[in-house]
Amino acid sequence: MTGCFLWQYYLPKLKTGSLGPEAPSAPVRMCPQHPEPVPLAHPLPVLKEALEKVERILHQALSAPGLAAMSAVVIHNDTVLWTGNFGKKNGSDPASGPPNEYTMYRISSVSKIFPVLMLYHLWEEGIVASLDDPLERYASSFTINNPLGMAAAPKQQSLMDGLEEVGPAPRPSPVTLRRMASQLSGLPRRLRSTSLLWRGSTQEALSLLKDDVLVADPGTRCHYSTLAFSLLAHVLAAHTAQGDYQRWISENVLEPLGMADTGFDLTPPVRARLAAGFYGSGRPAPLYDLGWYRPSGQMYSTAADLAKLAMALLGGGPRRLLRPDAAKTLLAPLLACPGAYFANETGTPWEFHAQRGYRVARKDGDLDGYAATFSLVPPLQLGLVLLLAGPRPPGPDLAARAYDVLLPALERALREAERSPAPPPSARPFAGYFTFANRTFYEVRAGPAGELRLRQFGPRAEALVPPAFRTLALRHLRGRVFQLHVAREFPCALPLGDAWLSLEAQHGQLVHFYPLDRHGLSPGFDVPGLNTYRVLRLPRKPVLKAHGAQGADKAGLGPRCSECGPWTTAGFRTIPYRRERKSQQNLN
Repeated sequence: MTGCFLWQYYLPKLKTGSLGPEAPSAPVRMCPQHPEPVPLAHPLPVLKEALEKVERILHQALSAPGLAAMSAVVIHNDTVLWTGNFGKKNGSDPASGPPNEYTMYRISSVSKIFPVLMLYHLWEEGIVASLDDPLERYASSFTINNPLGMAAAPKQQSLMDGLEEVGPAPRPSPVTLRRMASQLSGLPRRLRSTSLLWRGSTQEALSLLKDDVLVADPGTRCHYSTLAFSLLAHVLAAHTAQGDYQRWISENVLEPLGMADTGFDLTPPVRARLAAGFYGSGRPAPLYDLGWYRPSGQMYSTAADLAKLAMALLGGGPRRLLRPDAAKTLLAPLLACPGAYFANETGTPWEFHAQRGYRVARKDGDLDGYAATFSLVPPLQLGLVLLLAGPRPPGPDLAARAYDVLLPALERALREAERSPAPPPSARPFAGYFTFANRTFYEVRAGPAGELRLRQFGPRAEALVPPAFRTLALRHLRGRVFQLHVAREFPCALPLGDAWLSLEAQHGQLVHFYPLDRHGLSPGFDVPGLNTYRVLRLPRKPVLKAHGAQGADKAGLGPRCSECGPWTTAGFRTIPYRRERKSQQNLN
């Protein structure tokens, strides 16, 4: 009964023509925007066809210059849907075999995920008080010039050679931990006069920053900074029992998830298992060490290991790294980025790309001879990992092309597989007839599988609401709480004469039935999310009478029930609808 709580949504519109010619009708927007991520029974033909298309896309990309090997994996919830391996593990050796999901690749900036996991874990433990703490709370010697963030330019009081200004002390640095983890810190891309091979210490790094400047006022602009992630990792590690970033990651992330083939040190056994990386010219790429910048790009991994990480972040694997609320914060965007930036939005540590109505959370990495993409679509519980031994192919982005195929296929599979509403242990306490103020009327009854259905009826509902949308399912959550479920797919809003009824607003709302009376029946229910209270049980099916005057219904009075009340249960009784209640309607 998507006509449920009809009176709350009967909103007047301007008459057609009051502001000029009538605008052309817009296409009907369908809801829910995203299907519910339910378990799927594999194999599904629609997914099989999509994964075959992805395989062809990736196989064709292998002809790009310098791309010798590629491994890929597609994850849904806690399941690996598909793995693909292409090329040769060592492109310069004609006798080399193909890679597999256990072949190691350098993952470059995908390494930046791990300092962020450390930040969130320490936040959960209370070692970090707030994600928005300033960096100097954990590195007391940190300071950097921020000429863009001063509330006002300092008033000049004296000059020394025309170069030195004396004025009010600058405000505390707004370089926060969260901004460092989301490309919003304003810190330079690297420390001044250093390369990725720099081998200094964190104290030396802090000293170099004292005479440097921010490139953007923190929190205002997306700016890529490798420095921010490495500094974040080293500073936070100093506040842990391990005292070392790599050891902390191994003990708190890699070992719990069973990521035995992921790490930092390119030892001889690791080098033997690495796919050989190449430049676009075909020349082999060196395996150099990133030194102090290791947290931002040093790591290696496999498709199989990164699939475990994807499952953990999506909440579908056997082990979770973070509490659900922290994981939700981790996967949320923070700021929209301008068109010049390579992503639509930024987050911790993601770059978000809008694609087919979804936000794809991606972390991409490129380092001499290697490229990697780790990506998630949380509403669909979908993940895609791409590992390349060689540069990214020119032309359309590989991951985006894969998602163009995967997103509509998985969305269709989920919509077709949506689970039936869960039934309560017994339908009897909730079944019966109910009314809101003798104005709107509802029947709750059990369906074929014991699930509850809520139907709105009466002359007004039958005149305004199409039959397909007069009945809603009630999905049992626990105890006396249910959730309204409109349909697998439905129009977000229905035109009702000169008004609109929002089905989108009703879908997913909670229905809270009252405690059972001495007869074992619930005397009524509330729907707090729709500001609807005291929908009360009737002793019998109501007999409805329409008002004699046609104008009464236009005035908003609707039908009346001649046999509805009073009905007193658990301290509540129905209240006859009067015109003075109009003020309550206007508040909703």
